[in-house]
Amino acid sequence: MSIRHFVLTSLLAALAISGQTLDPHLLTKPATDAWPTYNGDYSGRRFSSLTQINQSNINKLNLSWIYRATPGETPGAVVGGEGTPTPGNGDDGWGAQIKSTPLMVNGVLYFTTPDNTWAVDARSGREIWHYFWRTRGGIHIGNRGVGMYGNWLFFETPDNYLVSLDAKTGKERWHVEIADVKQEYFSTPAPIVVGNHVIVGTGGDSLDVPGFLEARDPETGAVQWRWWSEPLKKGDPGAESWPDEYSMRHGGGMTWIPGTYDPELHLYYLGTGNPNPVLAGQSRKGDDLFTCSIVALNIDTGKMAWYFQASPHDTHDWDSAQTPVLIDGVINGKPRKLLAQANRNGYFFVLDRTTGKNIVTKPFLETLNWSKGVNGAGQPIPNTAKEPQVAGVLVSPPSGGATNWPPPSFDPETGLFYVSTSTSYSEFYLTDTDPHPEGWGAAEKNAGGLGHTLRAIDYKTGNLVWRHNYPGGGGLSGLLTTAGKLLFSGDGSNHLIAFDPANGKILWHAGLAANVSNGPETYLLDGKQYLVVGAGDSLYAFTLAE
Repeated sequence: MSIRHFVLTSLLAALAISGQTLDPHLLTKPATDAWPTYNGDYSGRRFSSLTQINQSNINKLNLSWIYRATPGETPGAVVGGEGTPTPGNGDDGWGAQIKSTPLMVNGVLYFTTPDNTWAVDARSGREIWHYFWRTRGGIHIGNRGVGMYGNWLFFETPDNYLVSLDAKTGKERWHVEIADVKQEYFSTPAPIVVGNHVIVGTGGDSLDVPGFLEARDPETGAVQWRWWSEPLKKGDPGAESWPDEYSMRHGGGMTWIPGTYDPELHLYYLGTGNPNPVLAGQSRKGDDLFTCSIVALNIDTGKMAWYFQASPHDTHDWDSAQTPVLIDGVINGKPRKLLAQANRNGYFFVLDRTTGKNIVTKPFLETLNWSKGVNGAGQPIPNTAKEPQVAGVLVSPPSGGATNWPPPSFDPETGLFYVSTSTSYSEFYLTDTDPHPEGWGAAEKNAGGLGHTLRAIDYKTGNLVWRHNYPGGGGLSGLLTTAGKLLFSGDGSNHLIAFDPANGKILWHAGLAANVSNGPETYLLDGKQYLVVGAGDSLYAFTLAE
């Protein structure tokens, strides 16, 4: 640990004792009396050691409060941004969905929708403040939430600004531009704070631009380091996997979803997006590194320690941005530092997170039909006959993936990895046959399927232990497991459901006004355990009946 890092950590810890700020030590252990980062802690497991709510009393779980978010320039809102104050500015129909996982620190919940951040009393659901960002544009498909450093909050906007707010008042401290919205970047991730680094990423679908990840200074917003998700010139690592500099510099690889972190190894783990042009691969023959990959980066320098590419030369929009979950497990009788991911391409991977060496590769989707098997490095081998064709080709999974961004969960007590999945097919039609296509090079038509399924996977083998098929299609939901022997998820019929994580038996459910739209969380406050979940434009909080 550097002297500067030690001093900063000591200062933050001292302030935390006085109740003024976030104690950084909370980030390294399972969430109990706080939920201080996107996944609860750095591991990505979304597992809570709380047991007050458990199998024996789950039927006494009642609704405690509801908070309905009203995005936009509402009366009393703190207003910032670079755009013009026009009615409905930036809201393209997605803006009211709560896809963020709220942070809960010192009795306050902090959460976002695109262009909006709120602080809400975690006990009562009463609004404390609301911040609204006047946008210059960008796609408003969703926002994953905020990061916190001391008494400062950080969130990203669809027009690619990193904004810092005072957590007490919602007043803006500063904002800095991450990427140019005119190049059709748009930003969705929740910043992750590690030491004095605010880790930010971005997205983009339309123009062929390169992806990147940045570390920013929490005091000023200045760039500390930047890692590009593909090489930019000949001689760079991975350049041999692209045909030329033009293709690699327009190659995509967006950094859509927050990563995870191992404090002992000092490594930050991230899944990267698909290569561009999307779906059409004729101008980028090769593996297209480091797109559709899991990468490990040094948190202080951004230097890549290792990579594992899950979908070489992707032509189906299967980014690898799904959460890389850190597991301290046992393989062949020996303790191992592991990383597990259920990938959008339909494969479950387990890697050694120290070296990146593959341990398990196994399909978790019965209908998967795009690969010829697995090579010696544990990578799927693409079947070129399943690339988009002018006449069309039937592929499973479709571009939406076997799973997607909603976070999975890992329960160390059952040893099972839980993930929401989709079993379906699409016809892919190549529409841009030019040797150098741009943007989206193919069209897709849904061909039906078997709906959505919640799956429990043995991390040691990749074998399916149990599954729950949702009638009527179901829905992709974020997940939460607890030491109370509970697994929380949502279905496609506006229900929040508690399962037995050992066998998938339904123990409890509650009807909501919309489908679960984020990952559930839990925390202990004043001796009472709360369960909080977002559904549509509202937060719901549940507690045990007294």
